[in-house]
Amino acid sequence: MLLDVEETIHLTDLSFINVCNKKYGINRGVFNTIDAWFYKQGIHNIIERRHGILSFLEFIKGNSKLENNRCKFGQGGLIIKLEEYYFQRIESPVSKMASNL
Repeated sequence: MLLDVEETIHLTDLSFINVCNKKYGINRGVFNTIDAWFYKQGIHNIIERRHGILSFLEFIKGNSKLENNRCKFGQGGLIIKLEEYYFQRIESPVSKMASNL
């Protein structure tokens, strides 16, 4: 049974982690690193953070080769991917124009 995003977002912590494991192939350690990274970026609301986590995992799934349906990052690769995803998304066209002045 596939859950929609809103149902998934509101699962208990363990159930949410299990969905991420089944759908994206990340273990609990990788999940905890992603969750903590978003928290450090100032996303303290759990619902917003879970939206960000799912969006990031979809980004990874679409832009990376998966080995046996599991996300593989290598040493330091997870943080690099998080930064690539996050900072690309928060840069708006207005901030890009301002930086060119």
